[in-house]
This record gives sequence, structure tokens and C-alpha cells, in this order.
Amino acid sequence: MVPRCRPLALHLQSAMAKFSNGCVVVVALICFLAMISRTANGQLSSTFYSSTCPNLQSIVRSAMTQAVNREKRIGASILRLFFHDCFVNGCDGSILLDDTSSFTGEKTAGPNNNSVRGFDVIDTIKTNVESACPSTVSCADILALAARDSVVLLGGPTWTVPLGRRDATTASLSTANSDLPSPASSLAQLISAFSNKGLNSRDLTALSGGHTIGQSRCVNFRAHIYNDANIDSAFATSRQANCPSASGSGDDNLAPLDLQTLVVFDNDYYKNLVVRRGLLHSDQELFNNGSQDSLVRQYRNNNAAFSRDFTAAMIKMGNISPLTETSGEIRVNCRKVNG
Repeated sequence: MVPRCRPLALHLQSAMAKFSNGCVVVVALICFLAMISRTANGQLSSTFYSSTCPNLQSIVRSAMTQAVNREKRIGASILRLFFHDCFVNGCDGSILLDDTSSFTGEKTAGPNNNSVRGFDVIDTIKTNVESACPSTVSCADILALAARDSVVLLGGPTWTVPLGRRDATTASLSTANSDLPSPASSLAQLISAFSNKGLNSRDLTALSGGHTIGQSRCVNFRAHIYNDANIDSAFATSRQANCPSASGSGDDNLAPLDLQTLVVFDNDYYKNLVVRRGLLHSDQELFNNGSQDSLVRQYRNNNAAFSRDFTAAMIKMGNISPLTETSGEIRVNCRKVNG
């Protein structure tokens, strides 16, 4: 009996070894696929701070609520700040960096100079977050959450913000000047600028709906109200009253991007485009006998469709080239690099 049992035991031992090796291979494969999945998604996760800073979102929301209650316009400013950050080398908080004697950041670039605002609000949020979770949460993630909350607090839709971005230790004045779309852009130029960031024409038209809140300076819309033909004449005349034709005169005078509900996040922006009352040349390009006309009409008629596409596009934009893992740093002060 013993001679017959010994080979059977050896056979079982060999089979178990093969099974064990197979499990190792399967586990390794699962880990590899998970790693690839994280890489493909920029390694961002909505639960990134669930254990390291569990109260993060309530801290950001509380500060944003106070800021918007003080000044409704700040909601639009924070949303724009996030857009201008993401379009320059990705969503890395680089736009928040101040210039120094040895460093020139993005704040003085043409599209940003005397235009982007809300830095003090981000500073306040960062101070509050640092008190609760020191050296844990990036300025880039704070800006992403603040942008979402800006929309929600002004009556717009909400979405789950993927987190885990780290902060840049440098910025690019030249890229800010070249990559941020101009208010004078044609539709083709807008589509190209967004395509360069991995965003399609639907994303472009949905994200442009952010102009349902906020204001713009005369210098940005002067050419449109005086020179363009695709504009309602009565609307042009009303805007000319606060924006002189002479360059340098009244450049900083403000007008609402959405004539009806400038501090409410809704689909009135698209209603304005259909009747040729877009404030910027680039706005009206979305409805000018071109490829986006039908989508503009859809958003005009269906606020739910606009909200759905806007939130999807915001998540997509927020995933443009994030710094993750050991790239960049967690800045303690959003205005300057550590050390």
C-alpha cells in the first residue's frame, strides 16, 4: 500500500504547487490591470482623501458658501479660474502661483492679467484645510472642488469630483498666452483649442454654458458689438452704452455674459445665442450657421441635457494631465512653491 500512496502524494503536491503558482499569476495580473486602470484615469479618485482628510468637502463648501453669499460673481470667477488652470499644462494649480524676482507665473498672461480673480477665496479655503489636514490636500484639488461648489451654489448641477491631483512647482506664461482661447476666436479655432486638450466639440459647447454666470470686460466684447453682423442690433446698442468704441476708453467696464440671469446657473446662455445676444464673438460663434447650432438649440430647450453634458465635460476637463503620486508637491501656500 505504501508504494502506491507515495506517488499519489507527490502528484497532489505537484498539483497544489501549480495551483499556487497559477494564483500568483492571476493576482499579479489583477494588480497590473488595476494599475493600468488607475493610470488611464489619471489616478484620480473621488475617495482619495476619505481617510486622510474626511471633512475636506464640507470645509470647501462652507468657505465657498460664505464667499458666494458675500458676492455672487465670485462663483463665476472661481469656475473661470479652474478652466484657466486646466488649459495650461493641466489641472495643477499653476495659475495660483505668484510671480517672484526669479519666477514669472501665469497671472500676467494676456487672458489672465487684470481678469482672473478669486485667489483670496482659494487662499482662505487652503488655510482652513491646512488647519484640519496639514500638508495633505493640493491646491489643484481645492480649486476643482471650489469650481464644482460655485456652480451648485448658483443653482446649477452637481457632480462627483475625482481627486488626487498634486501641485505644480512651475508655471508657463507662454502656454497661458498660447493655449487659452481668445474671446475673438472663430468656431474652428475654438474646436481646435479644445481638441488639443482632449475635449471634443460637444464638450466645448457644454463648457461654454459656464458663461451663464459672470461678467466680461468691455475690451473683450468691443469688437463684437461694433463690428460683427451676427448680433441683434438692439442688444449691440444697449451694450455700446457702457463700452465706448475707442480702444482704451472704458476697457474695464463690465457687462453680464447672460443678460437675463447673470448669477443663476441655467440654460439662458443658449437662449441668448439663438436670438443673437451672445456677448462675446466667441460665444456667438457657437450659433452662427455652423456645426454647433443644433446642439445650442437642444440646450436651449432642455436644461437637463445641458446639465448632464456640462457635468460630464467638467469631469473630463478636470482630468487634463493631472500631476499624481510623486509628481509635483502638496503646496502649503497656494501662491508659492514649498521651501
